[in-house]
Amino acid sequence: MNTAAPALTPTPRVLAWCLHLLVAGLLALAAGRAVAGGAPRAAAVVAVAGALALAYAAGPLLPRVRASRRAAARWLAGVGAGWLVLLALSGDGVWVAFPLYFLQLHLLPRRAALATVTATALAAITAFAAHSGSFAPAMAIGPALGAAVAVAVVWGYQALYRESERRRELIEELTAARSDLAAAQHTAGVLAERERLAHEIHDTLAQGLSSIQLLLRAAERALPDRPRDAARHVEQARQAAVDDLAEARRFVAALSPPALEGGSLADALARLCATTGARHRLAVRFHRTGAPAPLPTGHEVALLRLAQSALANTVRHAGATTADVTLGTSGRADGAVTLTVTDDGAGFDPAAVPAPAPGAGFGLAAMRARVHALGGALTVASAPGRGTTVTARLPLAPAAGAAPCDAGRPHAAGARP
Repeated sequence: MNTAAPALTPTPRVLAWCLHLLVAGLLALAAGRAVAGGAPRAAAVVAVAGALALAYAAGPLLPRVRASRRAAARWLAGVGAGWLVLLALSGDGVWVAFPLYFLQLHLLPRRAALATVTATALAAITAFAAHSGSFAPAMAIGPALGAAVAVAVVWGYQALYRESERRRELIEELTAARSDLAAAQHTAGVLAERERLAHEIHDTLAQGLSSIQLLLRAAERALPDRPRDAARHVEQARQAAVDDLAEARRFVAALSPPALEGGSLADALARLCATTGARHRLAVRFHRTGAPAPLPTGHEVALLRLAQSALANTVRHAGATTADVTLGTSGRADGAVTLTVTDDGAGFDPAAVPAPAPGAGFGLAAMRARVHALGGALTVASAPGRGTTVTARLPLAPAAGAAPCDAGRPHAAGARP
């Protein structure tokens, strides 16, 4: 069974060339010393060294050697056989054992490589002793130490390479995870922005268009007998259209509600009560309790939207004659701002409120989500025939764990189903 070359630990090109040059230099050294020393078998040494150099050079050029462990092992066995012949002819062949250690450790599996390196070291020690005519423990130090150094270097390099590969894979996984997270955050942001715009449109444009529709119907009923009343309703509808146009422009510009520009929340609520009372047959009164306190923009936007939605639904559903909007602030260190909208309309059973139908608004659950996003609480007190009271309480300081909210992130609207 062939094993693909990628199973081998890759080595830098400079290290491979250093090994090639080391083998060539040691073979040239053995051949040169044999010729210079006038050895009786100098010609054979030169021939074997040349043949061994050619066999070694053929390895990197053969595709099968580069692609298969089995072919690489066969090539290595041929090079080893040539080295043994050179070792038998010349003691200088002992030095070629050192680069052979690296080849064996790199090309062979770990157990086979360790056994082959051990055999190579024993062969080098034996040949060294044979050519010297005697054996001393010092003769074993060189080949054995070279083998130990080669094992430490190659196995250490392989361990570092594996660790580097693991870190590279981890970095790639982290990069991919970061990319996926960024994509998920982008998708979540798009969905949140769509939800925010839906809530904003429901709280403002949809309510304003409903008010315009009611005013135009009133104008139709007044014609032709009461032209002045009809003209007044039309003028009020026109003014409501102007306000809705300002809201639409705010959506595009991503600014705070126009009602909050250049004034406080109390001023905006007072104008809202006056406008609602002027447009509809509903007496709306605004009350301010407690000392005024600066509020975050997110608090002001949320409370204004809740008041708009509650009053709009009072006009559409409650059949009320009066409504009261109260803005209160607690002066304690852990104070809170409270908005209460009360009407004397038909009322309803809060426990029996069904889930909102598609296209019918967002309901009490979404109103609570808006308040809870700022760390507050929403309560609804109502009963059939006894009117309705909607109370929103927001802490002046951000509550622990509360989601950050600003003018661009109100979450819900609708005081009634």
